Amino acid sequence: MDNSIFQVYEDEIQSLEEEIELLAEKYEDSQQESTFFSDEEILMSISSYQTEIKGHEFPSNLKAELETLETDLSFLMKFTGIQFTNHSKKTVEKTRNRTVQKHRLSGNCHSLSFQLDFQLLEMQNKENVSVVITDLSIRMESGENSDVSKFVERAEECGNLLTFFRSFSSYAEWYEHRRCTFRHFKAKYPEIVTLPEGLLGDHIVLRNPNTPGFELMIVWKIHMDEEGVTIPVLDLLTKVPEKGLEQKMATIENAPSHFRSMLLLLGIEAAIDNLIKVVGSEK
Repeated sequence: MDNSIFQVYEDEIQSLEEEIELLAEKYEDSQQESTFFSDEEILMSISSYQTEIKGHEFPSNLKAELETLETDLSFLMKFTGIQFTNHSKKTVEKTRNRTVQKHRLSGNCHSLSFQLDFQLLEMQNKENVSVVITDLSIRMESGENSDVSKFVERAEECGNLLTFFRSFSSYAEWYEHRRCTFRHFKAKYPEIVTLPEGLLGDHIVLRNPNTPGFELMIVWKIHMDEEGVTIPVLDLLTKVPEKGLEQKMATIENAPSHFRSMLLLLGIEAAIDNLIKVVGSEK
C-alpha cells in the first residue's frame, strides 16, 4: 500500500482537525462546565456562543473544503478498512502555552477491533505548535500472534499512531483474506476440508474419506516484523499411516516443497485449490 496516499490524507485530516479545534474549543470548555449552571444560564451561554460564531468571518470556500475533506476521509476509511466507532477526550491540564488531553479511540479494521488510549501534549510558543503523543496503550485482536505483540509494544514505546494504523490495516487485511479463503474452500469441498479451530484459526486440514489416516495440514501464518511489515507465510505438513508410508515416501517428502513452488507460480488460492483436488483424487 503506497505510503504517499496515507501522507496526503493525513495532511488533509490534520488541517481539518486544526480548523475544527479553533471553532470548537470555547464550546467544549462551556460544555464541560455546563453541570454547574442552570438550564437558563446554559441556554444564554449557547446563544451567546452562536452569535459569536455567526459574527466570525470564515473563508468563502470553507464549507466546500470541509465537505471535500469529509468525503476524502470516508474514502480513506473504505480504502484502509479502518472504521472509527467511538472517540472521547478529556482535558486534564490547560495553560496559556500548554494543553494536555486524554484520548480514547476505538474502532475496527475488517473483522478485527482495536482500542487506543493516549495523552496528547500540545506546546505552543510564538513561532510554532508542537504536539507529542505519550502514554500510548494499544489493545487489539490478534490471537496468540507473538509477532503482533512485539510490534504493539514497539508502537507503544514510540507513540507513532500512523505507523500503527498502516501496519494494523495490512495485518487485518491479510487476516480477513485468510478467513474468507478458508470459508470458501470449506463451502466448496465440505467432505475434504476441515477447520479444527474454525474460520479464525491459522490452519486447515485436508482428508480424503477413501484414505483413512492420511491428511495434509496447510498452515497459514501472518508474520509481522518489528517495523510492522506484514507477510503471509504458508507451509504444508503431512500425516500418513504407517501402512502406506513406504509406498509413497518420495511423494510425501516432496509435497511441502512442491506446495511452496505452487504458491510462487499460482498464488495462494490456486495453489490450495490444486492441492485439494489432488487429495480428493487419491484412492
